[in-house]
Amino acid sequence: MTTKVNALGDACPIPVVKTKSAIKELNGPGTVETLVDNEIAVQNLTKMANQKGYGVKSEKLSDNEFRVTMDISADQTAQAGEGTAAGADDESCLVTPGAHKKRIVVAVTSSVMGTGNDELGAVLIKGFLYALTQQETLPSAILFYNGGASLTCEGSASIEDLKSLEALGVQILTCGTCLNYYKLSDKLAVGGVTNMYEIAEQLTGADLVIRP
Repeated sequence: MTTKVNALGDACPIPVVKTKSAIKELNGPGTVETLVDNEIAVQNLTKMANQKGYGVKSEKLSDNEFRVTMDISADQTAQAGEGTAAGADDESCLVTPGAHKKRIVVAVTSSVMGTGNDELGAVLIKGFLYALTQQETLPSAILFYNGGASLTCEGSASIEDLKSLEALGVQILTCGTCLNYYKLSDKLAVGGVTNMYEIAEQLTGADLVIRP
């Protein structure tokens, strides 16, 4: 059985996420072919396949089109589906914030990720927040302050991803002083308003703080 995945035009990490979903949906041994439009996506997919032990090859179809083919055995298909079908009724398989050894807090201080180019940075922060929704280990809270406050407000491209994280139990907290400063107090679209005392409490009480 061969499953084809169209990830042309999709930003990181969506090609990997789509491919993993296709692998889980295989009912037996099979092949998954993923189309992407850049070599970085090819490298990411190849790395994922190598980590999982899948057979993998890639080919360049044109300047902006590549095909990554993965061969998955029956045993590997079963492993990919663990925790979704067979373990769906087992509470130990549920993703629960705080159920891991370390308490993780993500601190988002800007509407972009990294420095260099803000347009690219906006794409990166959107991809990062989406990637969080796909993790087995979720943070306990995500704090938004200073320029990061705009990401939880109307017009943000990350609202749906943040709502998904909130539904999974992740606290989404935005600095009230920052909302007031940027005149966004009436624009908050997800999560709650927090203050600097709670931000300090969240950061000092965390086992791990991630600043994208």
